[in-house]
Amino acid sequence: MATPDKNGTQSLDSVSLAIIEQLQEDGRRPYAAIGKAVGLSEAAVRQRVQKLLDHGVMQIVAVTDPLTVGFRRQAMVGIYVDGDLDPVADALTGMDEVEYVVVTAGSFDLLIEIVCEDDDHLLETINKRIRTLPGVRSTESFVYLKLRKQTYTWGTR
Repeated sequence: MATPDKNGTQSLDSVSLAIIEQLQEDGRRPYAAIGKAVGLSEAAVRQRVQKLLDHGVMQIVAVTDPLTVGFRRQAMVGIYVDGDLDPVADALTGMDEVEYVVVTAGSFDLLIEIVCEDDDHLLETINKRIRTLPGVRSTESFVYLKLRKQTYTWGTR
């Protein structure tokens, strides 16, 4: 199953990894089919999946292309921060428009992806909410014109 290693990350056994790979291929795959593929009973798969969910190892969600469900603007925003990154990252994490926040080692301190209804919403989010956060020095925005690939099937390597 999943046990924290010395760095606090989850160390997964081969069966848990195989279950994750099965769900990455098809998040709606029946537990009985997963059990057959990994050599466990349906009940054992159900228990393992629940533990993986409870420990935050994975989530099972419906993934959409935001542009096809009413969100007409999606952008990556690079953020330069003066001082401690944590308060800025925490504030960004709390914004509904922000899909993910990444602390980086590179020219930006933080990279975020935001999803907005339209250009006005994008402008308001960046100009009035992100740039006004204490510690934000500047931003650089990369507006998405078209989503060409989005996948979550990289396996567990």
